[in-house]
Amino acid sequence: MDKSEADDLRRSIAANIEKVQRRLALACERGCRYLSTVKVIAVSKNFPAEAVRMALQCGLKHFGENRVQEAQSKYAELGDMRTQLTLHFIGHLQTNKVKEAVKTVDIIQSVDSLRLANMLNENAAKKLPVLIQVNIAEEETKYGFPVENLDANVKSIRELQNLEVLGLMTIAPAVDDPENVRPIFRKLRDLNEQFGFKELSMGMTDDFEVAVEEGATMIRIGRAIFGERS
Repeated sequence: MDKSEADDLRRSIAANIEKVQRRLALACERGCRYLSTVKVIAVSKNFPAEAVRMALQCGLKHFGENRVQEAQSKYAELGDMRTQLTLHFIGHLQTNKVKEAVKTVDIIQSVDSLRLANMLNENAAKKLPVLIQVNIAEEETKYGFPVENLDANVKSIRELQNLEVLGLMTIAPAVDDPENVRPIFRKLRDLNEQFGFKELSMGMTDDFEVAVEEGATMIRIGRAIFGERS
């Protein structure tokens, strides 16, 4: 990437972040919430380390990746800047990648099975913050615990000594109208409150305003910050 391309990318990312913040502020206002209660997770998958560096310089502190190998190489390029951010793993984590994952990322948002939870617990060198993924819409193509046996699974994961369960996470169905997923976000919020969790990860580029209105404390934004992926 030459200087001209880098300057264009920097301006684009800065402008996009400003737009996201405006949308977020309005959603918080509608939901009677403080802006400080919502973390923007910039989903940097398929974008270079330089894009992460630029977003970090624009004030973002939380980033998300869904492949361990990509996260390892990309975030190693940031050098000392790596300590200035929190790296979330947001994709399906294969069990053969657990050992590398716990050394690479700061938070696992996608604990979707007891087997994975147990393996993370066994391999974590220190208390590992996690979120429990719920397949609340019961989509066959999505990972996550079904709602009907969530209580027992949450209880089992909470008992693992090396895991700190922060809250619940879901990936809503892709819909044309974000209002169509409001009931899903509301249901997850109610479950999160029943368990007494503080964090709730839901909402992406196309539906995050509705998620925030319904109580999301973490929103996972990729395209609206970094642009379309090649």
